[in-house]
Amino acid sequence: MDAFDDNFEQTEVDPAAEFLAREKDQLAGLEDELEPAALSAPVSQLRLDASPVVREEPERIKLWREEQKTRLEQKDLEEEKKKEELKEQARKELEDWYKHHEEAIAKTKSSNRNAEKQFVAELPDEMEPGTEWERIAKLCDFNPKSAKSSRDVSRLRSIILQLKQNPLPTTKVA
Repeated sequence: MDAFDDNFEQTEVDPAAEFLAREKDQLAGLEDELEPAALSAPVSQLRLDASPVVREEPERIKLWREEQKTRLEQKDLEEEKKKEELKEQARKELEDWYKHHEEAIAKTKSSNRNAEKQFVAELPDEMEPGTEWERIAKLCDFNPKSAKSSRDVSRLRSIILQLKQNPLPTTKVA
């Protein structure tokens, strides 16, 4: 039987014991910083009716808390600074947009005024009968490629062209 190497006496490592040993090694320095009276006093000597014992935080945790507080204050200041920068940038962009918008409106107004002056200058002094459809045709754009509207206006265009070429007889109402 020795050839099969049946060694049933192997010791298995307990994972919980291994974890506890590792944690004990890592936390070894914290025990020195704790209050020795609280650790050495047996449970039977602790008074249950007295106010709870306030444990003092270890020095490392106090330092960490202070550092964390200063880091958070710094981050808050940086965030406020960035927020103010973004507000200023947004304000400038909004001012630029309004400025460009007002310029575009002013250009449109001036071009419309010029077009109106030109239209009024081209109007005949007297209206001749039978020229109504010619004046209407001047106002219409009959180039189908330049009209980029989504509606089909070809039927209206053809009717206006027909009326321009063959005007309806006008009857005078007495």
